Amino acid sequence: MGMGGKTTALYAFDTFGELVLRTAYCCVGNYSEAEDIAQDVFLTLHEKKKSFNDDEHMKAWLLRVTINRCKNYKTSWKQKGRTALKDVPAAAVTVDNSQSRELKEALSALPEKYSSVLFLYYYEGYSIKEIAAILGKREPTVGSLLRRGREKFKIEIEEV
Repeated sequence: MGMGGKTTALYAFDTFGELVLRTAYCCVGNYSEAEDIAQDVFLTLHEKKKSFNDDEHMKAWLLRVTINRCKNYKTSWKQKGRTALKDVPAAAVTVDNSQSRELKEALSALPEKYSSVLFLYYYEGYSIKEIAAILGKREPTVGSLLRRGREKFKIEIEEV
């Protein structure tokens, strides 16, 4: 990989930092938690000294780890309650128009197994086959999560 002397973690951060943050934010709907999760993911990569065949391999690993971290976060925030999106610093959301922000908010309100699949499919443009590989699930499973997620998502959006 053309890392130009950078560590794997630094290269990964420069290349996929935005993607990891966006994925975490979409799954948890809380910007500071998303930042913590993203940091955690790159720290894990740095500590594990993992090597990758190519950028796609690295990207898939980062997405899988990010989504797993979000899963853990979502189970623990049920006890803590969570920061409302209105508390997110304005700078964090300037790239989003309000409709896109509402969609992300609705998405993050879904159980993680749906939000991650919907995010990878609609926001990142992955195919069902690619999502199955990233998440280590079977394609039919991803297909049905996508279908059920869409139904639940419609309900969430109508409430927004």
